[in-house]
Amino acid sequence: MEKKILLISYLLSLVILNTNAQNTIAGNFTSIKGETIRLMGYRGVDVFTIDTTVVTAQGDFSLNYSDANQGMGYLLTKENTPYAVVLEKGKVKLTGQSPAEAETIVINEGENNKLFVKYALTHGKREQALSAWLYLKNLYGSDTLFKNQPISKIQIESEINYLKRSDSLFLKKLPQNSFMYWYLPVRKLISDVQSVANTRPKEIPVYTKAFRNIDYTYPMLFSSGLLSNLIESQFWLIENSGLEPTEVVKEMNISVDFILASVNKNQKLYNEFTDYLFQYFEKHSLFSSSEYIALKALNQKGLQLNSSLVNKLETYRKIKLGSIAPEIEFKGDVYVNKQQVNNIKRLSDIKSKYKLVIIGGSWCERCRSEVIQVIPHQENWKKQGIEVVVVSLDTDKKAFEEFATEFPFTFACDYKKWETQAAKDYYVSSSPTLFLLDSNNKIILRPPTIPALDGWLESKDGK
Repeated sequence: MEKKILLISYLLSLVILNTNAQNTIAGNFTSIKGETIRLMGYRGVDVFTIDTTVVTAQGDFSLNYSDANQGMGYLLTKENTPYAVVLEKGKVKLTGQSPAEAETIVINEGENNKLFVKYALTHGKREQALSAWLYLKNLYGSDTLFKNQPISKIQIESEINYLKRSDSLFLKKLPQNSFMYWYLPVRKLISDVQSVANTRPKEIPVYTKAFRNIDYTYPMLFSSGLLSNLIESQFWLIENSGLEPTEVVKEMNISVDFILASVNKNQKLYNEFTDYLFQYFEKHSLFSSSEYIALKALNQKGLQLNSSLVNKLETYRKIKLGSIAPEIEFKGDVYVNKQQVNNIKRLSDIKSKYKLVIIGGSWCERCRSEVIQVIPHQENWKKQGIEVVVVSLDTDKKAFEEFATEFPFTFACDYKKWETQAAKDYYVSSSPTLFLLDSNNKIILRPPTIPALDGWLESKDGK
């Protein structure tokens, strides 16, 4: 019995050691002796420091990372020029002058790193050549000077096919159990997007389908550094596909369906992807898709959403465009044009054609920045009947007073921060949050920024 217990303890210790196994990136950089070098990694859309060391007087360094960090990372020194590395299992060895001088670096050990560098170099050259041949193809197909030269056309087509085959063959030869087998095709998909939109628009449906076929549950996606690019590239491609606006929205929503269907058995991933997508749509003023994903996530029954995410999404169910905004009671201090007043008790007391409600605080740098950006538009907006109302989330009376007397708008504060009733009623989860209301307090726009609002107003005037 005692021997069995010892054996179990030994096996458990091996499991623990394996979980915390240390892998290393080591080598020699001759130009940064005595400097600090950092190994950076990815966690979803965030970047963090995995390990830090000081390069020795001889130029040697060694940085450690666990198996949990496997994926992509980069080396960083005071020059702030990153050098991308594959965080593969085992040991990676590099020699050269510094991460900022990538052309001097030789990979002595690390098979995935060798594959990554080789592909990065060759794919870039192939893409340049492919663009040139496609230009010639169009020229020989449309210009009367070259139309009657079939031999040249055949040669051009042959070169185009050769370049495409070469890229595919390289990817097919990768070890199927390696990280690079997943990473490089996805990276290629992302890097090709702009070229496809600009020079190969007929391939857009193929690329859109490829994005939809990605397995978003792949464990190393979140440590690959590709997550934000993966989301942004596919929706940028749809936006620039040349489709009618209604068709663009339809295609975006189809892609949302594919992504969420890929992760709908994993509550954590469902929450994270819903959050990523929603924030992307909000940031780029794609409000139809914001509403689509919000209602889709809120109405699904199988998974529990994080409370902070629910607050963001509820703005499209409970205070959506076209609905009457909740009344805001001004129970604290109110300033109008830098002067404290007592005659305005609620939002509906402000009579104007439009009201721009900004919910934020003086402690929030982005809030102050947005309010400052109103100033250049103030005179023109006044003519259009727009009154700016700032509902402050401050808790310090002096800080609020300084904020309210800095700008010629309406400011109100009850010093309750996130417990302010307006923040709750309007489902504010981040600051600043903006709403444009009409004279009846109907919500007509939820602009993410002041420039976005100004763009909307200009387009409205243009109509």
